Amino acid sequence: MSLPETVFDYEHHLAACARGERQALHDLYVQESPRLLGVAKRLVRDSALAEDIVHDAFLKIWTGAGGFDPARGSARGWMFSVTRHLALNYLRDHNRELQGDVDVPDSTDTGDAQVHSAHIHRCLEQLEPLRRDCLVHAYVDGYSHAQISHKLGTPLGTVKAWIKRSLTALRECLG
Repeated sequence: MSLPETVFDYEHHLAACARGERQALHDLYVQESPRLLGVAKRLVRDSALAEDIVHDAFLKIWTGAGGFDPARGSARGWMFSVTRHLALNYLRDHNRELQGDVDVPDSTDTGDAQVHSAHIHRCLEQLEPLRRDCLVHAYVDGYSHAQISHKLGTPLGTVKAWIKRSLTALRECLG
């Protein structure tokens, strides 16, 4: 018999950071730094630079924790957003080209980005609410399939199938 997976409480740790509790920042770092480093590396394509960005991200997380608003999204998603924005700002400031399929919008294509975002939201709205929740938990909140299964009280196989089918439906809608 396996023990239930404990879910790390990001909101609690951010609130503790806002109160100046250094241990909370340490716990966040231990929990999330490898994944944040992966995000930064994918964007800047340089390990040393990615490490600097993650360091700066944790400084920003520490100083900005009091401004985190859970009504606007998940705490973990906010941390990823902080890291991603620092990496994208670095690339923008240093006129570095992104490789792969990551796009950094500039002021000339903001309208296109807004249209694309609206299209994605329309496609997401077409999904059944539980399936949409699965995608949001997986790709915005960063939950594992097992965490989503536990959170929704749904069998793991069902969660995996919903995510797979929902991604297919999104691809078709966006096609």
